[in-house]
Amino acid sequence: MTATQRLPQPNIESWHWQLHAACRDLRASRFFHPDNERGNRRAQRERQAKAVCRRCPVMAQCREHALKAHEPYGVWGGLGEQERRGLLRIAS
Repeated sequence: MTATQRLPQPNIESWHWQLHAACRDLRASRFFHPDNERGNRRAQRERQAKAVCRRCPVMAQCREHALKAHEPYGVWGGLGEQERRGLLRIAS
């Protein structure tokens, strides 16, 4: 079971940034890998997702959310899974 205590509380002001996200109308599959995706295909998908993030006006808020919520999967705020894990290790 997932520990939800660390997740931000639902609050429209906290999530308003998502309305302005560059990824809002894109498929989630661009940001989250399918089962067994590896190697070049995964790296390419992640590069494409990060390219969307680089032009996003709310990239900082997205990144902050992902780090605060310990999002385990996908590209959030221009960071991949390994990058977020590394930052969280340094912070702890």
